[in-house]
Amino acid sequence: MRIITVKLPEQFLEAIDELINTGRYTSRSEVIRAALNEFIRKELWVNDK
Repeated sequence: MRIITVKLPEQFLEAIDELINTGRYTSRSEVIRAALNEFIRKELWVNDK
């Protein structure tokens, strides 16, 4: 995997950290990868129709 830098609003980071604190995810990277995966699948599916 490659490392990239992304600027996020504080409220996004707080929400991401809450997902980690509740044990649903183990890291910020894992949360962001899951969110991007869902976004890309939705966008590509909509654009393919």
